[in-house]
Amino acid sequence: MAARPAASQSQVRSLAAVAAAVCVLAAGAGPAGAYQTIDVADAGSIAGRVRYEGDPPPSAAIVVTIDRDVCGEQKTPSTLLVGPDRGIANVVVRLADVVKGKALPAPAAVTFDQKGCEYTPHVLLFPAGSTVRIQNSDGILHNTQVNAERNRGFNVAQPKSRRVVEKKIMEPEMPIRVQCDVHRWMRAVWVAEDHPYYAVTDAHGSFVLDDVPPGTYRLEVWHETLGTRAQPVTVQPHQRVVVTLEMAKR
Repeated sequence: MAARPAASQSQVRSLAAVAAAVCVLAAGAGPAGAYQTIDVADAGSIAGRVRYEGDPPPSAAIVVTIDRDVCGEQKTPSTLLVGPDRGIANVVVRLADVVKGKALPAPAAVTFDQKGCEYTPHVLLFPAGSTVRIQNSDGILHNTQVNAERNRGFNVAQPKSRRVVEKKIMEPEMPIRVQCDVHRWMRAVWVAEDHPYYAVTDAHGSFVLDDVPPGTYRLEVWHETLGTRAQPVTVQPHQRVVVTLEMAKR
């Protein structure tokens, strides 16, 4: 077999330059899939509603059997709240595939309260890396159990002598489920995000996502009992896209 001729010095220099350029590009690209902050000059927005498809199921009241002087005599389940206009509250709305856009809010302390033997808010959204300030405004024993997969779960008792507990949630994750082991009807959801394009619907099922770079995205809606639905949405420069999504129990 004939020997391959040795590379010339000019070829070696060219190969070295290409390798150096690749290293520079790789170093500047950051981790695969990491969200990139850019100047969104031609931003649009997405607004809409999430509605219940058909007639929502009746909501049965929960009879309270413990701490009735603080909790009251009965509770309405917070897991599915549908208004007279069929708008669904507490639906998480997010761009599931966004990779660049406006700056993510800096991690901060967010308050999660226990008041009247209910969690407020029922769905808590925050940037990953934030500290959740779990507050007990009732002054009775609550026990907060947090079930997570990417983050470390925990179970902490809060008697009246321990009004505040702080826990940092480092990794993006949805959903992180929360419940009180003392008052079984108390349930909630935390969502830790690594981008800023998320919202939770109000009592009418309404939401808005602002400052969205032009492009086509997968708009995803998630509800703790109704599951996930998604549809493509195209955002044009300086325009607002209006969408309506419907969900129902299957």
